[in-house]
Amino acid sequence: MSIGRRGLGQGIAAAAGGLALPWIGARPAEAQRSANTLRIAFRDAVPNVDPYFNSQRTGLIIAHQAMDGLVHRDPATFRIVPALATEWRWVDPRTLDFTLRQGVKFHDGSAFGADDVVYTINTVADPATRVATPSNYAWIEGAEKTGANTVRLTMKRPTPAALEYLALVTPIWPKATRERLGAEGFSRMPIGTGPYRFTKVDVATGVEFERFNDYYEGGPKGRPAIQKLVARYIGDAATELTELLGQRVDWIWNMNPDQVANVNRLPYLQATRQESMRVGFLSLDAAGRSGADNPMTKLKARQAVWHAIDRTAIAERLVGGGSRVPPAPCFPSQFGCNGDVATTYAYDPAKARALLAEAGYANGFDIELTSYVQPRQWSEAVQNYLRAVGIRANLNLMQVAAQIQRSQRGELAMQMASWGSYSINDVSAILPNYFSGGADDYARDPEMIRLVEEGGSTADEEARKTAYDAAIKRATEQAYWCPLHTYVSTFGFQKQLEFPTFADELPRFYLAKWK
Repeated sequence: MSIGRRGLGQGIAAAAGGLALPWIGARPAEAQRSANTLRIAFRDAVPNVDPYFNSQRTGLIIAHQAMDGLVHRDPATFRIVPALATEWRWVDPRTLDFTLRQGVKFHDGSAFGADDVVYTINTVADPATRVATPSNYAWIEGAEKTGANTVRLTMKRPTPAALEYLALVTPIWPKATRERLGAEGFSRMPIGTGPYRFTKVDVATGVEFERFNDYYEGGPKGRPAIQKLVARYIGDAATELTELLGQRVDWIWNMNPDQVANVNRLPYLQATRQESMRVGFLSLDAAGRSGADNPMTKLKARQAVWHAIDRTAIAERLVGGGSRVPPAPCFPSQFGCNGDVATTYAYDPAKARALLAEAGYANGFDIELTSYVQPRQWSEAVQNYLRAVGIRANLNLMQVAAQIQRSQRGELAMQMASWGSYSINDVSAILPNYFSGGADDYARDPEMIRLVEEGGSTADEEARKTAYDAAIKRATEQAYWCPLHTYVSTFGFQKQLEFPTFADELPRFYLAKWK
């Protein structure tokens, strides 16, 4: 079956079908507004809501409502502003001094202080802690208390993006409480200093929050207008949309973009879209982790995969909303993400078939394609493009956490997934995760590992760019990790809800309010 860009053929035609929207008589969300409650739906369950121990975007979002770091990144300007620290100073390229805010309380009523900061930073920087994304903290040497309300953070190497990591992925734990409960006990009901506090955590069904009325004065997130948040885990897009239509939930996201116009025709709902820093990709097992005879260990077979998929058609016709194909394995705005040095692969099915023959697969081959991507039509489109050139991809749709576990065990020859860089605008938030020899690295290329480490080991911008340019050039020449498209967040919610959106893919429910 030939799949061309004109009309997109059966590959995308089969994927473009949308869910028919039944007319459901509008039942205003007055009950939720009067109860001062917001009902939220998430697609994937989070096995551990302590953000240090999951790499899921949903986990980051959940934690962001309840936990604060030393600093905060303003979502509109991306400027770093005070949070649990009121001041900071670069002593040298590897040392940051912080002055801590006084009078801050954790959700259990205990006082926040320097000991909590030192404990948190030293714990997550310790390799024995086994955090979900080690590259987020591998740059930290440690922290020490330098006064009653001052802390010094020392880095293993100059880390220009240090404040972004501290703002987005380094919330502070209460030392005494976590030591008393233990890591597992603490994860059942994490305690932070944020504007909401957890009131229920169920790894299978969802989480609930209540406004923390003692949120500190001057906190960057402000006092929430809505008293309670009830977040449910709903496993598929169709059910999620049905729940929104029936007004059993008030907010969903990443709904099928085909439904935006239909939802906006309903008098009680609205849908909005915004490109995010998330990149959809195919990870190919060049290292042979899933088996030495895996076809992805052959360069020409990997290059055939890149040529087989009409990524532009997927971005423009399936994802839509301004989605684009990143030329490099990173998001275009990130520091060090230079698409000009990348090797490019045009959509060329004939070239793909020729490369497969040269690789010894003139009759194609069978391979498992795992994916947690929703809507499923996106995965099916990739599957159909591959099958059209002889790569018989057997699609295995999985839950996010389950696929991550299999991936990190090295079991997946070809997987379709996404990475949002924790919204950090620097390639140090993406390249090390996939090219530094860790659990998600399916290239295991010593030269890539060296270049990525070199780019992350200096504050010299030109030296960083040189190293990252070389890494991008090699990664694309070797066709290790195929960027498919940028994500465009699609939000659906009650018209009576005022909900601001931002480009960093981090919904902020503490800024929402009922009209």
